[in-house]
Amino acid sequence: MDNWQNLQVGQVFETDTITLSKRDILEFAAEFDPQPYHLETEAAEASIFGGLCASGWQVCALMTRLVSDTFKNHGIAIQGIQTIPNLQWKIPVFADDSLCANVVIADCKKDQGLLVCDIAVKNQHQKVALVLSMTLRVGAQSIGSKSL
Repeated sequence: MDNWQNLQVGQVFETDTITLSKRDILEFAAEFDPQPYHLETEAAEASIFGGLCASGWQVCALMTRLVSDTFKNHGIAIQGIQTIPNLQWKIPVFADDSLCANVVIADCKKDQGLLVCDIAVKNQHQKVALVLSMTLRVGAQSIGSKSL
């Protein structure tokens, strides 16, 4: 296991993969982003997306899950997101797309407990659906410690 203080600029993490179903897209959209192109096949096909697609915010939530699980597996305790200075949705994500994230450590501000990451979320065809830069607040001790 890595402790966050041992991380180096340029270090890369690959997350596991998660697959979205049509039901996942519809349920998220109904609750959080009720745009017609997320809820109705006919409206989605007539949209610029050309089909029913996931909310960009759903893709962000899935990315957060993937990154959190990956860092947890490496003993790195994320305590929150401080900033997201850059976020770009590149292509739509459709039902049955499988997503994974590539996380590159861009900066380690160890004295402040901050970790700057550049993240690219890719689909099963290795096409980038989302890119962002994110500053994470991380714990001074690895997961499993009583005092974070």
